[in-house]
Amino acid sequence: MTNNEIVLYNREKDYIPRIAAIHDLCGYGKCSLGVAIPVLSAAGCDVCPVPTGLFSNHTAFPEWHMHDTTEILNDYLNAWKGIDVDIDAIYSGFLGSEEQVDIIRSVYETYPNALKIVDPVMADHGQVYPTYTEELCQAMASLACDADILTPNLTEAAIILGEPIGDEWGGSNIDDEEAHRILNALLDLGAKYVVLKGIQREDGIIRNFVGGKDMEITEASNEFLPYMLHGTGDLYASSLLAAVMVGKDMASAVEFAGNITHDAMIVSSKQPNFQDRGVNFETLLGQVTDLLD
Repeated sequence: MTNNEIVLYNREKDYIPRIAAIHDLCGYGKCSLGVAIPVLSAAGCDVCPVPTGLFSNHTAFPEWHMHDTTEILNDYLNAWKGIDVDIDAIYSGFLGSEEQVDIIRSVYETYPNALKIVDPVMADHGQVYPTYTEELCQAMASLACDADILTPNLTEAAIILGEPIGDEWGGSNIDDEEAHRILNALLDLGAKYVVLKGIQREDGIIRNFVGGKDMEITEASNEFLPYMLHGTGDLYASSLLAAVMVGKDMASAVEFAGNITHDAMIVSSKQPNFQDRGVNFETLLGQVTDLLD
């Protein structure tokens, strides 16, 4: 095995791993648990949802409603302890409050051998999402340092590193040297493996970089599609984890996640009002199941 063929989960042949998916639940617009549950289930995983918030629809719409679930989560998770739930991976995404970071840390303590995946869903294109406070961003940044796999976009990486966003954000058209600098800086903070997403250049290619303390940085690329869709980050991270949980190496998992996200964007573009409704991946779930072969 070369240092780019890092396998983080060795799956026994007939075993179905359990994943605690700590994300919000959104009624309309594909994202969060609406993506994680079907994608990871298609990879033969038992997905145990932990809802961090309930949304009527995603926040790209001018009108939406959110219910913060922080006050129920301790009782929710303590009940798992009482029935001896075992967890193989802890996968967190969008959070509803900074207190939820402490709750996730308690989950880490309860399941110390579980793989920890942090998708630090809090910002994109230089702007923080509307429900995120400065305190929540700082708490999310601290959680990122504990990840076995960290999957930020460039804006989220800047927040974690304490670098400028907003009007001072540098954008996504960065060269390899800058991408490597950012990725290595995130590794230095404590994450074991980092997948830096969404480097867009004028050559019509979108790039994702992956590296770790015992893995040299490699790149996976796809055709850049000139439109945005809500939920593609959730699809990417969930597909990456799906590949990891069937025993694929990190480089292969990053390539698979990029390919299925690209293909889902094309499927989505054929739907009515596709930029409002979010990413559609349903017809591609067979590709996830094929990973089991």
